Amino acid sequence: MDKAEIKKHLSDFGLKNGDVVIVHSSLSSTGYVKGGADALVDAFLETIGNEGTLVAPVFGNLGVFTDTLKNRSEAVVSDCPLGTVAAIGANAEFICRDHRKADTAYGHNTPYIKIAELGGYVCLLGVDQDRNTTLHSVEALLELPYLGTQKIKLENGNEKSFKCYPGPHRDFIGIDHVMCQNGKMKIGKIGKAVVRLMKSQDLIDTFTELGKRYPDFCLCDNRNCADCVKQRAAIRKNRLAEEDFKLSIASSVAGKYIPEMIDNLKTAGAEYVELDIIQGKPTHKLSADKLKKAVDEFAENDIKISALRLSAVPKDIKEILELLKATGINDLIIPLSADVGEFIDQSTKAKINISFVNLGVSGPYAANIMSGLNARFVFSPSEFAKAGEMPFLQSFRQGKFGKYISQLDIEDALFDGTPSLLASGNAEIRELISILRCASFSGFMTISGRNRNLGSAKDLTEKVIKLLK
Repeated sequence: MDKAEIKKHLSDFGLKNGDVVIVHSSLSSTGYVKGGADALVDAFLETIGNEGTLVAPVFGNLGVFTDTLKNRSEAVVSDCPLGTVAAIGANAEFICRDHRKADTAYGHNTPYIKIAELGGYVCLLGVDQDRNTTLHSVEALLELPYLGTQKIKLENGNEKSFKCYPGPHRDFIGIDHVMCQNGKMKIGKIGKAVVRLMKSQDLIDTFTELGKRYPDFCLCDNRNCADCVKQRAAIRKNRLAEEDFKLSIASSVAGKYIPEMIDNLKTAGAEYVELDIIQGKPTHKLSADKLKKAVDEFAENDIKISALRLSAVPKDIKEILELLKATGINDLIIPLSADVGEFIDQSTKAKINISFVNLGVSGPYAANIMSGLNARFVFSPSEFAKAGEMPFLQSFRQGKFGKYISQLDIEDALFDGTPSLLASGNAEIRELISILRCASFSGFMTISGRNRNLGSAKDLTEKVIKLLK
C-alpha cells in the first residue's frame, strides 16, 4: 500500500474535503505501508483537506499512528490528562479547547462531543469497537450508575475530579452488530485492515437510546467477569434506590457464611440483610460475641441489618432483646401471637423496634389481634395463601393491613404451602407490590427465607426488578 491507494480507499468510504474524523488505528493490521505512519496520517489529511480536521486519542500507548499525529508540529493537544486527544486541521483548536474544564473526560464539552456536533466521523482502522472511545461518551452522557470519579493533580498542585469516569471492562465488541443492523456504519478494508466508518452523532444517538432502555447495554453476560458482575450490581442498586421502599434479603438466601453472604449481597446490589439463619443456625442461637462480629463485618462492607427474625414465638423474649442490645441490632420480627401486648411492652422498655409476622394464622385472626394496637406488621403473603386465603383480594384488603404494615415479604407459594418462584404461585405478590407502591410505601420489602432454594440473591433481585417494571 502507498499513500495514493489509501487516499482512494478513504474517498471510496465517503470521506471528503472538510470532514472531521477521529481515527482509532493499528498500523500493523494494515500490512506494509510505504512511508509508514506518516503516509497514513498524510493520506487522511489530504483526503479531508485544509478545511477538515484529523483527530486521534493520545492517552496511554495507542500505537504509532497516534504518536505520529501528536508529534506533528501543527498538532494541537487537549489539556486534559484523561481522554486526551491530538488534532490537526481547521477545527483543531475548537475541538481541543478547555477539555480540562469539562465535568467529565468524555461527555459534554469534550472533544468527542464536539466532533459529533461538527458532523464528524469515527474511523476504526484495523481495530474493533473496543477501541472506540466515543462509546465512553455515551456512558458519560447517560451518567450510568457504575461509572466512577477520577481525581487528577493539576500543575498548580490542586486536584480536579472528573465524574462519570469509565471502569475496566466493557463488551463494546458485543454491540458492534447494532450499528451494522441499523445501516449507520460502513465496513470495508484498507490493505488487510478491516475499516469501520460511522458518523459520531449516529453512534451516540443509537447507543444513548439503547442505554436509556438497557443501562447494561455494553456489559458482558460472563458470570466470571468480575468487572461486569460488579458494574451490573451498581445498576441494580441504583434502580432499587429509585423506589420509596427499601429492599432487604434474608441471610439464608444470601448464603451460609458471612463472607459468602457479603459477596452475594453486593453482587445483588442489596444494602440490607435480614438475619434469620447464619451458618445453618437460627441467628438468635449464636453467642453475642459471634453475632456482634457478624454485624460488624456487614457494617464494614456497607450492608445494614434490617431486622433479626425468629421463626417461632420465644419462651423468653427478654433474652432475645438482651442479645439485640448487645449486638447493636435495633429491629426484631417475631410471629404474631396472643402475647403481642407483653412483647410490645418488653421491647419498648428495651428500645427495640418489634414487628409481628403472620405465621400459621388466618387474616381475620391476625387483623383481630392487630386492631387497636400501636404495632408494626410484617405481611407474609405465602402464609396467608397457606391459610387458604387470597393474600391481596382477601387478607390484605379485608384485614385493612395497610394501616399496620411495615414490611412485605417478597415470596410466593401455592395454597398447600409449597414455595414457588415469584409471581408463579397463589400469593398475589405482584398485586401486593403494586398497591404498596401506589401509596409510596417506605418500609421494607424483603426477599424472605422462603426463597432460599429458588435462586441466588442476584437472580431473585433481578426478578424483583422485573416485577417492578
